[in-house]
Amino acid sequence: MARGVRFLVDDAGRRTAVQIDLKSQARLWEDFYDRVLAEQRASEPREPLETVKKRVLGRRRRRRRG
Repeated sequence: MARGVRFLVDDAGRRTAVQIDLKSQARLWEDFYDRVLAEQRASEPREPLETVKKRVLGRRRRRRRG
């Protein structure tokens, strides 16, 4: 088992929860949290990458001129 990770078990010995030491396992927590956010946002509308690039680069060009 990884350092900084502990499982809580019920009376039957089944894992029911996990405790993560955020100082020693920051990357593990970030990966877990990113996955949860991705699942929550899976049903949100998508925007094509090219559209985003045009919008972002268009703003950057306007700022340079101004």
